[in-house]
Amino acid sequence: MDKKKRNRWLVWGGAAVVVLSAGAGAAVYAGKADSKASASKQASKDAAKDAAKDGKDDKKKEATLEFASREVTKPQMATMPGSIEFSGPLVAPNTVVVRSKASGVLLNLHVAEGSRVRNGQSLGELDLEELRYRVAERRASLEAAQAQFQQAERSYKANEDLAAKAFISSTALDNFRASMESARGQWLAAKAQFETAQSSLRLASLVAPISGVVAKRHAVPGEKLSAEQQVLSIVDLGKLELAGLVGTHEVARLKPGMAVAVKVEGDEQPVQARISRIAPAAEPGTRSIGVTLEIANAEERFRAGQYAVARVELPDNAQRLTLPATAVINASGQDHVWVLEKGTLVRRVVTTGRRDAREGRIEILQGLKAEDQVLAARFDNLRDGAAAKIVDGRAPRVASAAASAPALQ
Repeated sequence: MDKKKRNRWLVWGGAAVVVLSAGAGAAVYAGKADSKASASKQASKDAAKDAAKDGKDDKKKEATLEFASREVTKPQMATMPGSIEFSGPLVAPNTVVVRSKASGVLLNLHVAEGSRVRNGQSLGELDLEELRYRVAERRASLEAAQAQFQQAERSYKANEDLAAKAFISSTALDNFRASMESARGQWLAAKAQFETAQSSLRLASLVAPISGVVAKRHAVPGEKLSAEQQVLSIVDLGKLELAGLVGTHEVARLKPGMAVAVKVEGDEQPVQARISRIAPAAEPGTRSIGVTLEIANAEERFRAGQYAVARVELPDNAQRLTLPATAVINASGQDHVWVLEKGTLVRRVVTTGRRDAREGRIEILQGLKAEDQVLAARFDNLRDGAAAKIVDGRAPRVASAAASAPALQ
């Protein structure tokens, strides 16, 4: 009996030991899990602190944009003398084409290309034998018609005396009068035909209509010419013209008679010209208006066809708000500048007006005041709202773009 009790206690004791061991193991595992969770939370907190610290450092870096005083300017009041340029080839307005007034063979030409001719000078000869025969025929017809008219006139006068003495009736006298008038009409028609033939013969001779230089020969001796066929071109170089196109927004500033400086290719010295006329309407499609200049060329210094550039200087007496051209940036068809305003960099849209390429300045119509501080140079990667300041007397701690840096487009 005692032995059975002892064995029962041994079994229960072993079970208790197993239970206690399992509980201890579970407690140890739970402790390790809690330790790992606490370590993970602490690492997250440390990472958040590091990120916040890095963000603050970045903000500090952005807030340290510094610009040298030479890189900042203010709008200035100045005059803006304008100029308008246009170009085109020189043309000779006094250019004529000598044409054959009758059909015939070109026997010879007395002049060549580049020859100087005078008004009324003979240029060549045509075979006008056919035309001379026609003139002779018209002369014979005129003489026959004149004889018939004279006969009818004598008959009428003789019958007029008979009618006065009542030897013939008034009706017969009227018939004689009608025959005389008919003969008169035929005589006048024949006379007109004869004069026309004479005029054709006279005009058929090749004569220079103006004084100038032969520019081109359109026919050669021996060629069969028809009426109105081109034979020669003659150019008077004493006066040349330059026809160019000016935009509709600028043409209102031009007036006939204004002085213009013209630079002709191949000649270093510009010449003076004057605006002779301005077209009344714009060219379709281009929205430009034609402007024609007149250039005196008595010494024949220039030739027709040379390319020339005209420049019209426009004085300005008004004071205008201006900026350096490097301060104005064009992006997507819109002009803007960077302004330092209360320690902040601000992108300001502006409306521009006149431009002075020689002085490198642009007129500001809207968007700025005279006291605004504007970046005079062009910089890359600027951000609207970034903190900025001007550094005087020393180089900026933050590297800034030089004036030669690419413009922000």
